[in-house]
Amino acid sequence: MELARLGPWTNGRPWPLARAQAYCRRLAQAHYENFAVATLFLPRRLRQHFCNVYAYCRWADDLGDETAGGAEALKLLAWWRAELLQCYDGKPKHPIFIALQQTIRRFAIPPQPFLDLIAAFEQDQRIRHYETYSQLLDYCRYSANPVGRLVLYLCECFDERRAALADRICTGLQLANFWQDVARDFAIGRVYLPAEDRRRFGYSDADLAARRFTPAFAELLRFEVGRARQLFEEGLALVPLVPSAVQVDVELFARGGLAILAKIEAQGYDVWRQRPILTRWEKARLMGSTLGRVLLRRIRRALSRPAFQQAVQGMPSTNSSICTGTRNVSWQRLQPSATSESPVRARS
Repeated sequence: MELARLGPWTNGRPWPLARAQAYCRRLAQAHYENFAVATLFLPRRLRQHFCNVYAYCRWADDLGDETAGGAEALKLLAWWRAELLQCYDGKPKHPIFIALQQTIRRFAIPPQPFLDLIAAFEQDQRIRHYETYSQLLDYCRYSANPVGRLVLYLCECFDERRAALADRICTGLQLANFWQDVARDFAIGRVYLPAEDRRRFGYSDADLAARRFTPAFAELLRFEVGRARQLFEEGLALVPLVPSAVQVDVELFARGGLAILAKIEAQGYDVWRQRPILTRWEKARLMGSTLGRVLLRRIRRALSRPAFQQAVQGMPSTNSSICTGTRNVSWQRLQPSATSESPVRARS
């Protein structure tokens, strides 16, 4: 974040659109490891728009977390909200909003998802512990779910059914990040493990303060990981409901979260000792398996279409198979079975 150069006290001339867009692309690329934006599978026509939205989110997050915090962070977030509203009034000043205005207009994005994200970062300055899981889910409604809804707008497929499924994936991602970063968050005074759950499993405040890994902590985190996994499994139903051009990207979000949960399990839930991360090889394997899964789903869907069935029935041979050299391939065997397991189902 370049607050000294682009913060509220600067009053330079507005940037040309091309320069503002290039700035958003650089910002997205610089933080690629933290947010899978503009992947190789994303349609070229959407990449700049994804970068514009990401740049907005990155700056808002940094204004809350990378400044002095408290009153200063709240003041900066209030400035960011004012900049957003100016953008919606047709008078953007900050480079990010100059680029973002094109995205907002092109996809008719309402201000609420952007405003909700700011509200979450403001809440981070005021609330650092959560008593109940319900309160944590309410926080995720502002901190995570708006991102999924913005993606649906960019994919031009927003409706309430898809939004509800996107919410499950995004809340699952937020929870997976919390359980991955228990030690990091505790170091900056934040505890996302609900107090009611800690009491239920017998993990005391003294154990927490000592960053102590105990059987009670392992059972507590096993429980929280299970909750997050269920959200991903429910949310994966979104994948076939989005345009085919973005199905790989959407599924990667969910599969990546599930992979983090699996890493937490693999190290026995001891996230105090080591932060679970995906290696470069694991990320590549995840990308390949997700691509293969989506392609297989498309092939099965194509084979089940009426036009394909009619073409098969119209084959000149009375035999139900086609001869290819010395091998006979049955058309019936190529068709998807009605009892075959859905490829959308998450694997434990």
